[in-house]
Amino acid sequence: MSAVERTAFAPALWQARDDSAERGDTRRLAHIVQGADAFAGAATAPAGAPADAPALLGFACDAGVRRNQGRVGAAGAPAAIRRALAGLPAHDMSRLYDAGDVVCLDDALEDAQDALAAAVVALLQQGLRPVVLGGGHEIAWGTFQGLHRWLGAAGRPGPVLVLNLDAHFDLRTGRPGSSGTPFDQIAEHCAAHGQPWRYACLGVSRLSNTAALYARAAEIGACWIEDVDLQERHLDARLAQLDTLLAEAAHVYLTIDIDVLPAGVAPGVSAPAPYGVPMAVIEALVQRVIASGKLRVADLAECNPALDLDHRTAKVAARLAWRLLAGAAA
Repeated sequence: MSAVERTAFAPALWQARDDSAERGDTRRLAHIVQGADAFAGAATAPAGAPADAPALLGFACDAGVRRNQGRVGAAGAPAAIRRALAGLPAHDMSRLYDAGDVVCLDDALEDAQDALAAAVVALLQQGLRPVVLGGGHEIAWGTFQGLHRWLGAAGRPGPVLVLNLDAHFDLRTGRPGSSGTPFDQIAEHCAAHGQPWRYACLGVSRLSNTAALYARAAEIGACWIEDVDLQERHLDARLAQLDTLLAEAAHVYLTIDIDVLPAGVAPGVSAPAPYGVPMAVIEALVQRVIASGKLRVADLAECNPALDLDHRTAKVAARLAWRLLAGAAA
């Protein structure tokens, strides 16, 4: 048996009420979703797919969190988030593609990340905008590799902004890689390949990161904003800072660790945040990134259904995913 499995679009996850007997547009995401192929490497889009249409891709993986001594269970997130998405209204979305999952078996993390990268490339080649559902934050190394390969193959140079909404830097320098190392891996990769990039981590908790992690962030020229300075009263100033970062970038990779939110909002994560950044602030940042027109790929990490309460965290992740999908469809 392979250490990595690739599972296809699963219609059974997409169940929603049918209000078609009512007047007006009653479509929900379950009524518009259809399968897409992320594993064949085809360069043609699904029949009738508009340019930049949104496509979901799952990364069912606990290996990175386990290596990082965290609480496992995030491998169940792609299915849980899809179930929460299914009943949300489609509004202006006419098409949504679901490319299935990359599934990491046992400790085959590097193989799974490589498979994820290949799937991201395939979706981008088809003219689709991937929104990847994790899994632990080891997802970021796979997603970024996919973006980097696609930019190189497409001849699209220019600086990449890696924007991480997260309570943690995830800049650990130990190896092998884990959910705590992806942005250090990206830093090493960009240095080795001459890729201009900027790392911005918004929502950092001073109580959840050692002095060594702050030093590593400074060493790579990262921009960071702590959670105490990312509350609603700070929003105008933070959006202005984000605008500056976006103006300097040609491409944006947005990664959202659900543990950036307060534990009361997102209890189902490996490391719940006792303080956190309000949902309204996170949504405003996401909307500003979408409005820039530079977002190429996004992912959501660390939703852990095994630790969730009343599906609360899955619903929060689905809301953020809906914002990203609707932005890709706009």
